Amino acid sequence: MYSTAQYTDFFISYLETQIIDKEPKNLYDPIEYIMAMGGKRLRPTLTLLTTDFFGADYKLALPAALAIEVFHNSSLIHDDIIDEDPIRRGKPTVHKKWNTNTAILAGDAMIILTYEHLQNYEPNLFKDLIKAVNKMGIKVCEGQILDVDFETRQDVTVSEYLKMIKYKTGALIGTSMKMGAIIAQTSQENCDLIYEFGINIGLAFQLQDDYLDLFGDTPTFGRRLGGDIISNKKTYLYFKALEIVTETEKELLKNLYAVRLKDNTNKIKAITELFLKSGVPKATQESIKKYTFKASKILDKINIEENNKKLLRDFAESLIGRQV
Repeated sequence: MYSTAQYTDFFISYLETQIIDKEPKNLYDPIEYIMAMGGKRLRPTLTLLTTDFFGADYKLALPAALAIEVFHNSSLIHDDIIDEDPIRRGKPTVHKKWNTNTAILAGDAMIILTYEHLQNYEPNLFKDLIKAVNKMGIKVCEGQILDVDFETRQDVTVSEYLKMIKYKTGALIGTSMKMGAIIAQTSQENCDLIYEFGINIGLAFQLQDDYLDLFGDTPTFGRRLGGDIISNKKTYLYFKALEIVTETEKELLKNLYAVRLKDNTNKIKAITELFLKSGVPKATQESIKKYTFKASKILDKINIEENNKKLLRDFAESLIGRQV
C-alpha cells in the first residue's frame, strides 16, 4: 500500500486527464472551476486507498474516485448557495463568480456526471456502485434539509445535530470507502464494516471542520474565521454551548444567532468568548476523539493484515490534529 498523500497524488494526476471541453461554456466552465479549486481530495483518496486495502489495484477505482469527488463538489455548489457563502477554499464561490442560476445548473449537471463516470464498470459492479451512490445521495439530501431546518428551530439537540452530519458528511465518506470495497470485490461484511468506519471518520471530520471555522488559522484553512457565525449557521459548537451555558447566556446566544449584521466583528467576538467560557472547544475535541476511537474499534473487526490497518488508523488519528 501507498501513503495517503500518494493516493491523493494518483487521483490528482487522473483528474488532470479528465478536463471537460464542451459547450455551453457557461455550464462547463463553473464545473471545471470548482473541480480545479483544490481541497483535501479526501473522498477520492479514501476510495483508492480502500480498494488497495482490500487487495485490488487502486487504478481500478479511479473512475469511482472521480465520481465521488464530482458528487461532493456538486453538493458544495448547492451548499454555498443555501448558506450564502461568498468564499470556498479561499476563492469566490461558483454562484458569486457567475450567478445563482448558473451555479444550480452546474451542480445538477455534476450529479449526472457522477453516474457517467461509473459507467466504466461491468454490469454487476455498476449496479452495486449505483446502489451505494443512490443511498448516499438520499442521505445527503436528508442531512441538508435538516441543516436548513435547524436555522429556524429553537429546540435542536446535540444528538439531532450529530444525526444531521452523519447523513450529510458521514454518508459521503462512508460511501467513498464502501465503493473501494465493492470494486475490490471483498465480502459484504467487509463492505458494511468499512462503511461504518467511514461514517465515524466523517463525524470526526465534520466536528473538526466546525471547530476550525472559528478556531482555525485563516490562511491555512482557506475560509474566513467565523463564517458559520456570520451566516447564523448553527454547528456543534452552538448546540453544545446550549447544553452548558446559563439561561441568560442561552438567550444571549440565541439572540446573536437571530440577527444579520453588516459588521460582524463584535458578534463573532461575543460568541467566541461565550464558547471559550463554557468549555465548548474542549468538548468538541473530546467528541472528535470519541468518533475517531470508535472508527478504530470497527477497523479491528476486519480480518486483514495489521500493516494495512495501520495506514487507516494513522489517517483517523490525523483528523484530530489537522488544521485545514
